[in-house]
Amino acid sequence: MVYQLAVVAVPISMAKPSIFRSQHQSMASDLSPDSTIYRPDSTSRRRDLVFVVNPRGANGQAGKEWKKLLPYIRSRLGGDCNICESLTSGPCHGIDITREAIREGADAVIAVGGDGTLHEVVNGFFWAGKHVINHDQKAAPSTALGIIPLGTGSDFFRTLGWKNDPHDAIERIARGLRSRIDVGVISGESGESHYFINVADVHLSAKAGYYASRYKRFGNLCYVIGALQAFIGHQNQDLRIKIDDGEWEIYPQVTALCIGNAKFFGGGMKITPNADPRSGSFEVVILQDFKWYDFILKLHKLYNGTHLSVKNVSSRSVHCIEVERIAGAGSIYVQSDGEHLGFLPRKFCILPAAIEMIN
Repeated sequence: MVYQLAVVAVPISMAKPSIFRSQHQSMASDLSPDSTIYRPDSTSRRRDLVFVVNPRGANGQAGKEWKKLLPYIRSRLGGDCNICESLTSGPCHGIDITREAIREGADAVIAVGGDGTLHEVVNGFFWAGKHVINHDQKAAPSTALGIIPLGTGSDFFRTLGWKNDPHDAIERIARGLRSRIDVGVISGESGESHYFINVADVHLSAKAGYYASRYKRFGNLCYVIGALQAFIGHQNQDLRIKIDDGEWEIYPQVTALCIGNAKFFGGGMKITPNADPRSGSFEVVILQDFKWYDFILKLHKLYNGTHLSVKNVSSRSVHCIEVERIAGAGSIYVQSDGEHLGFLPRKFCILPAAIEMIN
């Protein structure tokens, strides 16, 4: 189902820490992290949009670009909505901002940054294994997810066929069409749930992502550096895998296992080329018995999504997959949307049509 969302930007000033109210006045000229939690104006009929901005994204470039976008947002989007800006001050802050915004009845939460910011905002739509809900449960429509790309990767944009252009994203917000998208949920031994919108992965690619996060100052080159570092001391491992309601099976010499809700990761690698975040299922791609030179020789296939025909690469559609290491295999890395989550075992399940997104 598709909805129409009318949107208008209003200049505002930064709020005091912990409380945020949209104001009809000029925005402060500086960009400083602020633990802002917004409260809607109960007397206003204007709809509230909360922009979760990572000012440190892309080595600080995101904060600078966000300041430049504000005049265009004001001129393009009109006068029907309150624009509430909240700058994240550190890891997981975007999750807290999003949860509070949804509880207070925001019309949409817009992730401004890269895949990491989007990942936090998506996780903010959930709490203790359930959807976060508006305090006023009679309110409608539900809070939607929006995206403005200002980060390093922006891989989720590629799946949707969108340009990595913030002005195009603002046009989508202006049009305000909504549709529902799937979200993946990951659970482990602790029982705590973690959510992802793009790709989750296990072993070598997850280890490469862990190292790549240290080199974000080099832009997309960080993924190449991370992969090279991950290869040092890497060993393929036998894994126990259970798909949907099937039996446990041993998959020998697994190099990497990727669970795609969307198609791309690692700065443009089309690792799960058949994934679709509106399909109600994952595409799982398993690479087995790859050597370092296989990646060099087949890297172009991994980037253009033609690797499914390569020897020792398998793909299938699943709704749920459980992955465990074999005893004595050592710690095996797990990540989702480029964020390190720890190590196996993990269970990955699809949540069909879990979130409304502005598209």
